[in-house]
Amino acid sequence: MTAVSGRQHAADPAAAGLMASDDVRTLFGQSIAVFAQLTGPEHIVVTANPAFFAAIGGSDRARTGIPLAELMPELAGQGFLDLLDRVYRTGEPYTGRDARVLLGEGPHPREAFFDFTYEPHRDAAGTVTGIRVIGMETTQVKHAQRLMAEHRALLEQIARRAPLAEVLDGMARSIEELSADEVLVSVLLADPDGRHLRHGAAPSLPGFYNEAIDGIATGEGVGSCGTAAHRREPVIVTDITTDPFWDDFRDLAGRAGLAACWSTPILARDGALLGTFAMYHRTPRIPHDTDLALAHLFAGTAALAIERHHIEQAQQAAEARAKAAHDELARTVRSEQALRAAAEERAAAAAELTERMRAAAAAQAAAPHPEHCQLGGASGCTAAAELKVADSWGDSAWGCPVHVEEAILNVRSVFIASEELGGLAAYVNR
Repeated sequence: MTAVSGRQHAADPAAAGLMASDDVRTLFGQSIAVFAQLTGPEHIVVTANPAFFAAIGGSDRARTGIPLAELMPELAGQGFLDLLDRVYRTGEPYTGRDARVLLGEGPHPREAFFDFTYEPHRDAAGTVTGIRVIGMETTQVKHAQRLMAEHRALLEQIARRAPLAEVLDGMARSIEELSADEVLVSVLLADPDGRHLRHGAAPSLPGFYNEAIDGIATGEGVGSCGTAAHRREPVIVTDITTDPFWDDFRDLAGRAGLAACWSTPILARDGALLGTFAMYHRTPRIPHDTDLALAHLFAGTAALAIERHHIEQAQQAAEARAKAAHDELARTVRSEQALRAAAEERAAAAAELTERMRAAAAAQAAAPHPEHCQLGGASGCTAAAELKVADSWGDSAWGCPVHVEEAILNVRSVFIASEELGGLAAYVNR
């Protein structure tokens, strides 16, 4: 296991492009010209440069003096041998651009792309005696171009505020599809306190594995991802079966068919932990420069997506709080309006009762103790006049218990008057 130091910081889209420039150069690599001299109608390999042999399979194929079809049997059916026959027969050169070829035998041949030219070689008499193969492998360029197209698409998704789960899932799938070697991608998201990691995206990992690691702690020795999150730097485990970081997860990884895991922390611009970006392999492996560049590039892209998501969540929470405050203010205003209306109604009732008392006081000059309630208003009240009320201005009136209680509640300074036929006792014991 090797830990690779270096912080991975998020940035705005423009800065992300600048930050990724070194990674892009690494992904594109350096193209080297390939050359081979073939002779006769059987296209026997007379000579070839090291780049040619490296491109077609390395030292195991560094042989001359045999037909190309024997050196590279996988070319049968791909059209390249037919083109050689045509150039040898017609003497007309042929140029191909970004030609796709499958190299190597077995279930997993290597996909490669070449710009190449077949040039006829002639003797002094002008007769075609062989063919010169001159080319440039463009595989890395082709893959990098496709990768950058996917990267631009992801940035566009982030810009149009696509859901975070959609962005992360699409990113994982694009890396898995474009990687030269089989790779399984996982993105874990950090809890707000940075102490645990939650499932973000892992389209090709088994469901039981994703469930098992959902919520793992961040800390030294907690697998590749927990350790990378704790250290805030990449952690590369080349062989899960022997690395101590995986002691607690070795059986789980074995059931999932995982043998190597390289994890890169996803960090915000202020250095806060956002999550981890992991690349799993089914066989023990050490990373190449292109692998590290790929992880660096997409960890930065994931940081953009996650930070945008956090900003949107904060905005939504602020909008919810503002709406709640607005609704509470509206309820308060409505309550105040209702209380004001009720107060105005009580004031109107008090004024009316006061007028009734004044009218009743004037009438008492002729009838000191009326038979019926004097507080019934214009509609009158036929109830017996049982209680006498008075106010501080000297006005008094007789009324039934219902209207007397209404007067007490609504007219300022009204009290029960002391009379032989009524009084406070009669009011309390009514």
